[in-house]
Amino acid sequence: MKKVFANADEAIFDIQDGATIMFGGFGLCGIPENLLAAIVRKGVRGLTTISNNVGVDHYGLGLLLEAGQIVKHIGTYVGENKFLEDLVLTRKIDLELVPQGTFAERIRAGGAGIPAFYTPTGVGTIVAENKETREFNGRQYVMERGLKADFALIKAWKGDRWGNLVFRKTARNFSPVMATAAKVTIVEVEHLVEIGEIEPDQVMTPSVYVKRIFQGSNYEKRIERRTVRRASA
Repeated sequence: MKKVFANADEAIFDIQDGATIMFGGFGLCGIPENLLAAIVRKGVRGLTTISNNVGVDHYGLGLLLEAGQIVKHIGTYVGENKFLEDLVLTRKIDLELVPQGTFAERIRAGGAGIPAFYTPTGVGTIVAENKETREFNGRQYVMERGLKADFALIKAWKGDRWGNLVFRKTARNFSPVMATAAKVTIVEVEHLVEIGEIEPDQVMTPSVYVKRIFQGSNYEKRIERRTVRRASA
């Protein structure tokens, strides 16, 4: 089975209008920059996106927003994107906010074949509205459903031609669980190596979850808010 593709545009050949897509990344850390740009170029619309946040204005998932490609977003944080705020307030996009830990567990559950689970997070708040609640050992829990997608688009630091992946530090974030929760996982890597060059104990996502992989390029790796210490006098 061929897994290695020449570039992002070739790797997303079958993503169509109306697809549900998971995007790895936390803020702008570990986002699949090449794949995001390819989605914008392809111009698919009516997308449901699942990601921690929706990028920032003019970058990351923010580019899909500005191109009018997203109709619904499921995520945990939207504070850095003014354009998204405007879309939500004018009801031009459907936004589902999920507590961050619940968000990660919903994706993990989806990948593990678990349709739903109970958590105390959100009980008694808007998060629990129209959801089943139950008491366990004297404490109330709300039922949350697992999340799955048609595609997961993620970035890894290193991957081999089979699709075994290694992530680097905090750029790992949600990508490993997303890789398990989609019908098709597409990965861009900073370093594409030959089979056998990654030690088995170093593999963070095994190749069985990866359908397509390619060597990425021209990474900007932007920082949302750069904070530096003032020079001492």
